[in-house]
Amino acid sequence: MLVSLSIRDVVLIEKLDLGFGPGLSVFTGETGAGKSILLDSLSLALGARADSGLVRHGAGQLTVIAEFDPPPFHPARVLLAAQDMDVADTPLLLRRVVTADGRSRAYVNDAPVSVGLLRKVGDELVEIHGQFESHGLLDPDTHLAVLDAFAGSGEARRAVKAGWDAWRQAAKARAEAEETLKRARTEEEALRHAHDELKGLAPKPGEEAELAQSRALLQHSEKLVEALNAAMGALRQKGEVEASLRTAQRCLERVADKAEGKLEPVIAALDRAAVEAAEAVGLLEHVSADIDLDPRHLEKVEERLFALRAAARKHMVEVDGLAALKADLERQLAALEGGGDDLTKLAKAEQTARAAYVEAARTLSKLRVEAAKRLDAAVAAELPPLKLDKAKFTTGLKALEEGGWGADGLDAVEFLVSTNPGSPPSGLGKIASGGELSRFMLALKVVLARTSPTPTIVFDEVDSGIGGAVAAAVGERLARLGTDLQVLVVTHSPQVAARGRQHYRVAKHEVTAGKVLTSVEELPQDARREEIARMLAGEIVTDQARAAAESLMA
Repeated sequence: MLVSLSIRDVVLIEKLDLGFGPGLSVFTGETGAGKSILLDSLSLALGARADSGLVRHGAGQLTVIAEFDPPPFHPARVLLAAQDMDVADTPLLLRRVVTADGRSRAYVNDAPVSVGLLRKVGDELVEIHGQFESHGLLDPDTHLAVLDAFAGSGEARRAVKAGWDAWRQAAKARAEAEETLKRARTEEEALRHAHDELKGLAPKPGEEAELAQSRALLQHSEKLVEALNAAMGALRQKGEVEASLRTAQRCLERVADKAEGKLEPVIAALDRAAVEAAEAVGLLEHVSADIDLDPRHLEKVEERLFALRAAARKHMVEVDGLAALKADLERQLAALEGGGDDLTKLAKAEQTARAAYVEAARTLSKLRVEAAKRLDAAVAAELPPLKLDKAKFTTGLKALEEGGWGADGLDAVEFLVSTNPGSPPSGLGKIASGGELSRFMLALKVVLARTSPTPTIVFDEVDSGIGGAVAAAVGERLARLGTDLQVLVVTHSPQVAARGRQHYRVAKHEVTAGKVLTSVEELPQDARREEIARMLAGEIVTDQARAAAESLMA
């Protein structure tokens, strides 16, 4: 819902702040008072094309801010969330700035955005039906979703989309397997040669690191052997170190009781040293026996390492990836040898997925056919009171060729209108008369109100060229539409104005010599009666006009 509209320096409006509530709001005023400026301003905030001519004379720029408070998960919030904007539970402030030299900037909640994004957000929040422009239902691309919403076919639509996705995935898997098999058959000889080469090489994951470590040890084998031998010789020089330490320990232990405890730490230290010396000798012997320092093995290690690296370069993979490559080659050869059994299974799975999709889509198509009949009948009932009794509304359903099928099903939908008996039906946008188009849109919106995701609808002079009972019928339908949606109407009809829940009067005032500004004021009840009486009587308001206004308002 549109909560407020703030306008600064737009044509004849210097400063204007308006608040809006739910239901039907009407705007009245003399011709040329500036009602169109309000719509131009709102359109700017919704992303319409900027025109520097809208900047008030003498001002450097214009600014328009429209505040909306759509419900959670509204399409406008979803659209902004997809742009990483946190607007889950805040009002939406759409701001547009246009400078006198034609430059334009757009913002949502003070964050700069492109005008294109602003327009997309605006289209989700407001529909404008005017004499010269209209959004929403005039776009045939929206008609399929509108019909489905009217049909209440949300579950069926989800089933069709799920079926489409499953079919696409199955088709992709089959196509990829087919391409793999085709490529494998074309390259069978090369595959077998590569596989035999890798099979003979028998690579193992992690083998390169092990070989590199062995190579490093073998490259320094001479120094390592020399160091190990020297260490062992030092430990065994002039008898074993451990034996010498134990001999010293026993000598001290024989006289320890006569030293008043002073030899105990020495004896303990000798015991630890003997244990450590024995452990060092054992470890040194283990290392000498375990480590392969035969220089003759270096050539074999290097030959294996270089062979693995050469194969990796040839196949453009890491050395550790050779084992996986070998397994992949084995799978491809197995597919060849199996005669395409996997491909047959995948093709069968694709056909099964297609059949499931078609079944779900046909169920949805039946719902659409039934809903189209109900929609046509409901719109037809609304047309005669709106002086459109010769017009005919038709929901055009067309079955698509398989190449046109998609996540939305098997159908194309377009709302068609024939305004005169005998004339062929055509799209809504082909209706020549602006007032006639607005009344047609009003009839359609009244029928679709409960399913519309757009919370605010604007009608510009929907009562153009009508009066009396037809104007009263328009007013009644606008009020009825206002029970489900927020409706803003620019009107010259007292019958329509009398139905408003909020009434705004637009007027021009000469503030200084040669300077004229447009003002907008919300009218209280008495002032509303006087304004409607003026619309009925003209320049001179009579008591009879006031009584008639009172009757209309009642």
